[in-house]
Amino acid sequence: MEKIKIETLIVDYRVVNCAEKAESQEAKTAAPARETSDDGKVVRMHEKLERPEMLLGSTYKVKTPISDHAMYVTINDILLNADTDFEQRRPFEIFINSKNLDHYQWIVALTRIMSAVFRKGGDVTFLVDELKAVFDPRGGYWQPGGKFMPSIIAELGHIVEKHLRYIGLLPANQLDEQQQALVDMKRKEFEEQTRQQDAFARSEFPAGAQLCAKCSMTAVVMMDGCMTCLNCGDSKCS
Repeated sequence: MEKIKIETLIVDYRVVNCAEKAESQEAKTAAPARETSDDGKVVRMHEKLERPEMLLGSTYKVKTPISDHAMYVTINDILLNADTDFEQRRPFEIFINSKNLDHYQWIVALTRIMSAVFRKGGDVTFLVDELKAVFDPRGGYWQPGGKFMPSIIAELGHIVEKHLRYIGLLPANQLDEQQQALVDMKRKEFEEQTRQQDAFARSEFPAGAQLCAKCSMTAVVMMDGCMTCLNCGDSKCS
């Protein structure tokens, strides 16, 4: 057995399982085939990564009709491999602040769990579907604009989804040209079918005509200094 000489002081240790060892071997074999950061290593998100003094943050305001106070959701991101081809922005921690203390316990618990998942690394996009699938047994609410939210937790899932799209972990939610053209065509057809027919929208008489007391048509105009109906001929001067 080959002897290994340890020249530095051991300050920490952990047991590496077979899966982690295989990933480490794959990373070592794949690293020379691509560009690396300044120190020769591509830094990836993992739970041992220390928090820097400053993080990039985004705050989202949540105002629901079921609460008098708004919630402010702050997601802080860490920038990995800055100024390299492998630069990546990953969520690191999440905080929720509100004047409403009724939900304080589950807010603290949820944010700590989500922050731990963020720092764990890997694919964290599954949190979006898990949060959006939570339904309030008392019923949801409608957002301005007509979007239904089944619960506050589901709206938090939409906020996380928006943030992940913003930093590039999720693709932009956009329709292709054919889908957008089809949606625009169907919307135009629906608007044409449901458009309210105004009785005064199409008139055979000049604009600004007044209502005739005799025939109930908006056809009374000023002619030769006298109010005359162009439909029945009634005139104030006759």
